[in-house]
Amino acid sequence: MIDKSEMIFGVRAVIEAVQAGKDIDKILVKKDIQSDLSKELFAALKGTLIPVQRVPVERINRITRKNHQGVIAFVSAVTYQKTEDLVPFLFEEGKNPLFVMLDGITDVRNFGAIARTCECAAVDAVIIPAKNSVTVNADAVKTSAGALHTLPVCREQNLKDTLQFLKSSGFHIVAATEKGDYDYTKADYTGPMCIIMGAEDKGVSYDNLALCDEWVKIPMLGTIESLNVSVAAGILIYEAVKQRTN
Repeated sequence: MIDKSEMIFGVRAVIEAVQAGKDIDKILVKKDIQSDLSKELFAALKGTLIPVQRVPVERINRITRKNHQGVIAFVSAVTYQKTEDLVPFLFEEGKNPLFVMLDGITDVRNFGAIARTCECAAVDAVIIPAKNSVTVNADAVKTSAGALHTLPVCREQNLKDTLQFLKSSGFHIVAATEKGDYDYTKADYTGPMCIIMGAEDKGVSYDNLALCDEWVKIPMLGTIESLNVSVAAGILIYEAVKQRTN
């Protein structure tokens, strides 16, 4: 069930939220919307990272019967940060940054569980893409046991560009993949680094894998081929904790 407090509906109200810089996870727009006000909305959205989905009006009606005018915005439960702003700040603070990047993770429960582990392990930020990614809503915060209230989340337009920025900033990039060259314990997690995890069905995209310094895998000893992504993330994150605290 959708929490109505997380929504803004009506074209003008959504325009004002966008122009005010409110953190919005996604906007649903009636498929055939055509009005001067809707053109103003699309103009306001240019240059933002807010995903827009064109959907049948019936879908919007199922969410709310109020005067939505064919537009609903879902407000994020967190304030997003930018990787390019966070990295220099952490270095200036004398930190040895540890990031976790999620490539195509869409399940709220998995995301919340990963965020909880990240907070417990003092990970400095979670990075997600603006499109084809989880919605950071109240359910995600609840699943994270409140970790998302304190854990920085960076939403980026292009993960490939973000990885290139991290590499140029001195980060070591480790990908968890069934194509891994060796056991995850053999990787070097000691310096500034980013662990990248992919969706359980597709894994880390090839373009992103190509930018990683190491491909690692977790040994599977039973008959099931892979772990739940939140469990796999926890294993790698705590290997990093082990190496960085010894």
